[in-house]
Amino acid sequence: MTYLGHAGKYFIMLGQVFKRPQKGRVFREALFKEFDELGLKSLGIVAFISFFIGGVIALQTALNIENPFIPQYLIGFATKRSVILEFAPTFCSIILAGKVGSYITSSIGTMRVTEQIDALEVMGINSLNHLVLPKVLATIFFYPFLIVLAMFLGIFGGWVAGLTSTMFSEIDYMQGVQLEFNPFLVKYALIKTLVFAFLIATVPSYHGYYVKGGSIAVGKASTQAVVWTIILIVIANYFLTQMLLT
Repeated sequence: MTYLGHAGKYFIMLGQVFKRPQKGRVFREALFKEFDELGLKSLGIVAFISFFIGGVIALQTALNIENPFIPQYLIGFATKRSVILEFAPTFCSIILAGKVGSYITSSIGTMRVTEQIDALEVMGINSLNHLVLPKVLATIFFYPFLIVLAMFLGIFGGWVAGLTSTMFSEIDYMQGVQLEFNPFLVKYALIKTLVFAFLIATVPSYHGYYVKGGSIAVGKASTQAVVWTIILIVIANYFLTQMLLT
């Protein structure tokens, strides 16, 4: 199938996903389960990576500022801008695409090859709505909180790096963090996060739902889903940056 055919099939799938759930109680239970699987269980890796990425950015910025006439507070300013604009929303979303995307594809793909999805359809259940919509809502509502946490931990990681390495003053760093704070940059990062969260939930679901074959096919579909999700995140990041910041 051509790329255009896959794109058309993907949008047809979305039309089935965004329909009213048949049973509210079952849908709520599935939604809370996805909050746990896709959100809470990703909290640790996002926090760990954000903290150390912030520290690395601060240290590398300090190493590249060798001119004594350049103020040290620019280290905090550069770390803040880098973390908020790119590293928190984009880098963490790519990490989540690998972790969450493979889980979504493998779980739905396994249901497909074991004919559990066919059983749902025989019972008159909209399988796409039942399986995919809770994942979409869980990522869209929860991932902005993850990214805001990543922003705070990234900036805090830079402060700890200065405290432990003595390469720059913590006071200068915090002065740079507070310098020229623009709330729109946080809004921009959250808008990107919502788009990325939608891609993280739907693209792997597409690959898992339409997989054909056995367990080997599910493994290949998981790899393809992660690759295509990352590609689409990078492309969406470019266009969103062009539309919102230029």
